[in-house]
Amino acid sequence: MSRPAVAISDAGNVDQYWRSLTYFNIYRLLIGGGLLIVTLKAGFVDFGVHRYNLFLYACYGHFISSGISMLLIKWRMPAFDWQLTIQVISDIVFFSLMLYASGGLQSGLGVALLVTLAGAGLISRGRLALFFAAVATISLLLLETYSLLTIQFYQAQYSQAGLLSMAYFAVAWLAFRLAKHTLASERLAQERGVDLANMAQVNQLVIQDLQEGVLVVDKNGFIRQRNSYAEKLLDLKPLSGNAERLRLSDSIPEIAARLTSWQGNSSIQFDLLRLTHSNALVRTRFLPIQSDFRNGVVIFLEDMGRVQVQLQQLKLAALGRLTVNIAHEIRNPLSAINHAAELLEEEQLEANFDSRLARIICENAQRLNKIVNDVLQLNRSNVAKPEVFDVQDYIRKFLEEFCDTEKIDHGVFILSSSHKYLICFDRDHLNRVLWNLCRNAWRHCRRQTGSIYIQLEKAVNESDFCIDIMDDGPGVDPQQAKQLFEPFFTTASGGTGLGLFIARELCEINQASLDFVEDSVSGHFRIVCKINKLCQ
Repeated sequence: MSRPAVAISDAGNVDQYWRSLTYFNIYRLLIGGGLLIVTLKAGFVDFGVHRYNLFLYACYGHFISSGISMLLIKWRMPAFDWQLTIQVISDIVFFSLMLYASGGLQSGLGVALLVTLAGAGLISRGRLALFFAAVATISLLLLETYSLLTIQFYQAQYSQAGLLSMAYFAVAWLAFRLAKHTLASERLAQERGVDLANMAQVNQLVIQDLQEGVLVVDKNGFIRQRNSYAEKLLDLKPLSGNAERLRLSDSIPEIAARLTSWQGNSSIQFDLLRLTHSNALVRTRFLPIQSDFRNGVVIFLEDMGRVQVQLQQLKLAALGRLTVNIAHEIRNPLSAINHAAELLEEEQLEANFDSRLARIICENAQRLNKIVNDVLQLNRSNVAKPEVFDVQDYIRKFLEEFCDTEKIDHGVFILSSSHKYLICFDRDHLNRVLWNLCRNAWRHCRRQTGSIYIQLEKAVNESDFCIDIMDDGPGVDPQQAKQLFEPFFTTASGGTGLGLFIARELCEINQASLDFVEDSVSGHFRIVCKINKLCQ
């Protein structure tokens, strides 16, 4: 009869098959070695009672065969199914010899083949289980017949041989059914594994394509996963298989502190966070992986800079339409009102009438005209012409011009810079931004020597540059600090409320940022721009 071969189609399962065969052969070595030790040392009379030397030779042969099989398994020659067949047939032959040498079935050694048949059926996934049981049954019946013919006074025990043969087939059938169930479970597990792998790949593609940073943090505080946008925001190296996992508290302490606060109170609402690594303004959101956030957390970092760019585009488009209406619908009537008020004021002066009402009309008309000019100027400045220049020399010359124009003592300003740095910025835009910030600082400071302090230094990430403008005034109310950059918000009488708004817009046009530093007890504004970036 043809012997069915064991199918090993999947390359990933080859090692598993050979590993199972190795464990099976280790069992054979232990059985062979155990029988030798028991026979030689313990002196059991039931083993080898008919032919002692034959029993010892069979034990030695079984042990040596098992040792040779270990080498063949290591070399993986011959094929898997051939090696399994050789080992099982060897067990049947050697155990049959041991049974004969021990006087037949009464020695009990026939039970040892049950374990061999069960292990062989499981290893072969049931394909050879019944074949091995048939060979063992034939060998057992032939042995019983040969013992009856060659051993004097031997009583044949065909009934016990039949029961033992039935046990062989029962064990082989159970191994066959169990192996079949195992194969079905393995196929299902492989299908589920493929589905999970595909789903994980899809999730990875979705996460990588998200326009916000994603961090997966385990319960021990280590970053298990992150997307490319998070690496860009946090200045992290791309994640690789051999890379050491980072602890959140060591690499991003500001987010780790927020995570700790959120774990204490999941309903807490956080303000926007300015990252020191990339100077990006982000909104942080935390979601637990399971119902208990201690099992892990997913952290979302929404880049507000990208949102602000979109809003900037919408604002510029709206400003474009607004300025057309301002030029035609507001500015011309406003000029007529202002001209008429000036004529009315001259007539009242000639007639010795009180010209206070006419002056009020002129002042408010001039104020409205200034607002119109600021809005029109903002729309004209939406295209930057950046240049690379030495910021220290530029600000030093700016301060001289500012103090001369505003009639301010030069000693009021202190410029601190240890090195010369090249930045990329539109000169006219930077002039307007600094003029607005210095005028605000002069308005709120004590107007003494050193009242306004300007510091130039590198940012933490070494690729950005910070211009800090601080005054010794009373500072800004925390409630008002959130409205500083809103258009038409002002605390100064006669102000238009567009100065800081326009200054921030000009910074954003130049790929820079302007913020108010809230942890300062006085007025403190910070401009962050790029160092020596090539202009295009």
